[in-house]
Amino acid sequence: MKKRKPMSAETLYKIFIYVALITFAVTIIVPVGWAFLASVKENSEFYGSPWAWPKGFYFQNFIDAFQKANMGTYFINSILVTALALAILLVVALPASYVLARYRFRGRRVLNTAFMGGLFVNVNYIVVPIFLMLVDWNSLFGGTVFTNNRLMVALIYASTALPFTIYLLSGYFATLPKDYEEAAYVDGSGYFNTMVKIIMPMAKPSIITVILFNFLSFWNEYIISMTLLTDDAFKTLPVGLMNLMKAQNAAAQYGQMYAGLVIVMLPTLILYIMVQKKLTQGMTVGGLKG
Repeated sequence: MKKRKPMSAETLYKIFIYVALITFAVTIIVPVGWAFLASVKENSEFYGSPWAWPKGFYFQNFIDAFQKANMGTYFINSILVTALALAILLVVALPASYVLARYRFRGRRVLNTAFMGGLFVNVNYIVVPIFLMLVDWNSLFGGTVFTNNRLMVALIYASTALPFTIYLLSGYFATLPKDYEEAAYVDGSGYFNTMVKIIMPMAKPSIITVILFNFLSFWNEYIISMTLLTDDAFKTLPVGLMNLMKAQNAAAQYGQMYAGLVIVMLPTLILYIMVQKKLTQGMTVGGLKG
């Protein structure tokens, strides 16, 4: 009889990693799959076993969520706020990251330190001061110009995302060879033209990563939009979903509630599945220099 060799420490480590990953995957996949199944159930089916498969596909839940629960308006508001925030963020962050990474000037280290310090500021802790500041501005100008304003919410989203975005983009810009810029300057290209036509296309992987990462963050943001967008006509999807869940607790329209949940989740799930490799690769590219 041959004696079995004991498993090595490396094999045991691999088994532990696989078991941990499978466990984490199950804890994520099961609730998401359950929510999708629940969204196509009729309301009467919720009073039986919660794990029972739906008897059919009751898509009326999604129609009711859009029409009766106003999820269509919330969906459009989320698209507008997210698109505006991304546009503002890129317009500010791209030139700032490029200058901080490629040029040496007085005060550069102070700016870099300030932006890096912003990485440790949790926006949830400063929502109340932001709200009070905007209310004071409303009293100065009259009306509600600065609250219930999708552009203002987009501006706050972009400003709170600046530290991480500049950190990531600066790290990528710093890794690019300077030969391309020197060749462009020799050919008579200016600083701005070189940045837009030479450096930006080379930094496309990092820019795509920034767009995708911040899209997920802005789309799912709840605290700021709940605080600053109190009018029902301006609320975003996460806030609208919470209101729908509170309303359905009394009305007991569970299928409609889960349909609203799927409407919020589906865009981010599809987007992440499509670009997960680029997202994780771009997060690890480069490192800040100087």
